[in-house]
Amino acid sequence: MSSATAIRRTLIKGLMVGVAMFGFGFALVPLYDIICEIAGVNGKTNTVAYTGTAEVDESREVRVIFMSVNGGAMPWHFRPEVTEMVVKPGQVYNTAYYAENLTGRDLVAQAVPSVSPGYAASHMNKIECFCFEQQPLAGGQDTRMPLQFMVDPDLPKSVRAITLNYTLFDITERVMRESASR
Repeated sequence: MSSATAIRRTLIKGLMVGVAMFGFGFALVPLYDIICEIAGVNGKTNTVAYTGTAEVDESREVRVIFMSVNGGAMPWHFRPEVTEMVVKPGQVYNTAYYAENLTGRDLVAQAVPSVSPGYAASHMNKIECFCFEQQPLAGGQDTRMPLQFMVDPDLPKSVRAITLNYTLFDITERVMRESASR
């Protein structure tokens, strides 16, 4: 075999490996979603208001734990008003999160919710949520951001506690870029 043939084979093999790696990269997102769903992690919640109704299950109580995290270098103080509630599935509850802009400049935030265990996410129905919209807040100001929710009565009986966590991200620059491009 000549050296030119060997180089050509090596080049073809390298290209095939590169194409396979590129394809695998695209397949990772759906594979990640499937694995997370099977494992019960990555509890994505609804991104629009829940408009349904349900009958209250008076015989059952579920503990809902509220958490908050600042994503990246978000310069806000961000916390739930209450850290825990005991709720009856099917009944509507109100609470809120508190945010304070610790800077001297106007900022815009976006809250991203997640639920744990992940398979409970589809049973955590948000009727009104600050996470549905961007949250502008002037420098040095604070605000109360309402949350109205209901735990679906179809939540598996084995789930006795749900954690609802919001991660708050600074999206000011993105909002400014989008406004400038209009």
